[in-house]
Amino acid sequence: MSFGWPLALLFGLAVPAMLGIYLLALRRRRPNAVAYSSLALLRTAVPRRTRWRRHLPIALLLVSLAVLALASARPEITSEVALGQSAVVLALDESGSMCSTDVSPNRISAAQTAARKFVDSLPGGTLAGLVEFNGFAEIAVSPTTDRTPLDQALSNLSVGPGTAIGAAILQALDAIAEVDPKVQPISNAVSSSPLVPQGFGSSATSDSLPPGTPKPGVHGYVPDVIVLLTDGANNRGITPFQAVPYAVARGVRIYTIGFGTTNPGPLECTQQEMSGELSAGGFGVAGGGAGGFVAGSGGFGPGFSGGQNPLVADLPPLREVSKATGGVSYAAQNESALAKVFANLPKEIAVQKERREITWFFAALAALLALAAAAASTRFSPYP
Repeated sequence: MSFGWPLALLFGLAVPAMLGIYLLALRRRRPNAVAYSSLALLRTAVPRRTRWRRHLPIALLLVSLAVLALASARPEITSEVALGQSAVVLALDESGSMCSTDVSPNRISAAQTAARKFVDSLPGGTLAGLVEFNGFAEIAVSPTTDRTPLDQALSNLSVGPGTAIGAAILQALDAIAEVDPKVQPISNAVSSSPLVPQGFGSSATSDSLPPGTPKPGVHGYVPDVIVLLTDGANNRGITPFQAVPYAVARGVRIYTIGFGTTNPGPLECTQQEMSGELSAGGFGVAGGGAGGFVAGSGGFGPGFSGGQNPLVADLPPLREVSKATGGVSYAAQNESALAKVFANLPKEIAVQKERREITWFFAALAALLALAAAAASTRFSPYP
């Protein structure tokens, strides 16, 4: 058991203080004795009471105060929630770098296959959703137990310029908020625009958590999680670090996967995997490949910083995002490694821990004890 306001436990110090006052009062009464000639006559005049009954009312009152002090500290318990009762939102990168052929046949095809197997492996009652992101992020499929729309969305992925990881996190939080009333939604103005939310600075290249970001799990976790896969670095809009406080405040853990090798190959995508925007931005037909495409000079949007290769997953920030939210970060350099990560994820998040406040129980118990103290005081009073 933990406490939301542990300092309130100091109120419990009133209990030993009152006990000391009570014992001192009893001690002062003893010298006030009266001499009687007959003890037998005294015994018949004084009501018969066992010694413990005399102290029962004050004992109940002190216990009531102790329990009330516990209630004021907002006690919480942690219970386990099965994965089948939670929501898993997959945030999948669709940036142009996902056309890299360092993973056969290319990154986006490998990610499609592994993600589809992952979704199909989830327990039937688990809500699963999909967020797609490149230069912007959007909820492609709201969390649902129906796997058909998810399979269709995963089969129709198309790449575009830019990598908006921070916006993807916010959209994933909005997707969870649709099905979990404990998770507050993010303002549409924040989650769908490239603007940095008020209070978190104005730089799209911020590489550290905002000051005052709370520790993960301080107020417990919800059973819902975000699984984010990307092969690059954030270069559009709100940064992942600026999105983290929103996830921490809502108790949502983020599991990140950095995908691809450090030696990316040519960027080749099929016609179906191409978006009109990216094709117009500098992709042309790859030599020798029917229906294949390769990136030209205009294939990526501006905004890269710190010399980070846009074709290589920026793993350190991903690890920090997972650590800051209570999740786990993974790296996968090929299709088999990615399949292994996805295969192990249900085991990692199979049972989620949810923290619940039980103040009401202690408050009710304290009230009952106080009533019992009053009843005992009336029942065992020496005065009619």
